Amino acid sequence: MSLHSDIESIVKSVGLELYDTVIVNEFDETIFRVSVMSSEFEDGKRKSVNLDAYVELTHLLSPLLDVTPPVSGEYRLEVGSPGIERKLTTLDHFKKSIGEDMSILLENKEKIKAKLRKVEGNKLIFAEDDESFDINFSDVKKAKTYFEW
Repeated sequence: MSLHSDIESIVKSVGLELYDTVIVNEFDETIFRVSVMSSEFEDGKRKSVNLDAYVELTHLLSPLLDVTPPVSGEYRLEVGSPGIERKLTTLDHFKKSIGEDMSILLENKEKIKAKLRKVEGNKLIFAEDDESFDINFSDVKKAKTYFEW
């Protein structure tokens, strides 16, 4: 098994979903960031994850990462939410963001803001002003969720 699938198994064992893992360098420090979200929904929206769940997950992941480090050298493990406004880089990210507002830049430079309704294969199906339209995932250059304050 790969490190990613081992991490995903541990995340699922505490009732959460793995959103992403990423290695970042900030202020001369290497951070291995594990982003998770609730697998439960309430009123059509994902439930929030409480701090105790992040702490528990950190304690479960640490021994695995001691044996199979994600990077060579020193790093800091950071477990948390992907955030209310987050980048969407994989088809799985879109699937986990159904029902959310998105800002999308297409390969042809067209910009779209719409709510994702569903994902069927490689098609992203959106709604905007009571109209439905779809976009092929391969046509997306950049995308992120956004929150209307």
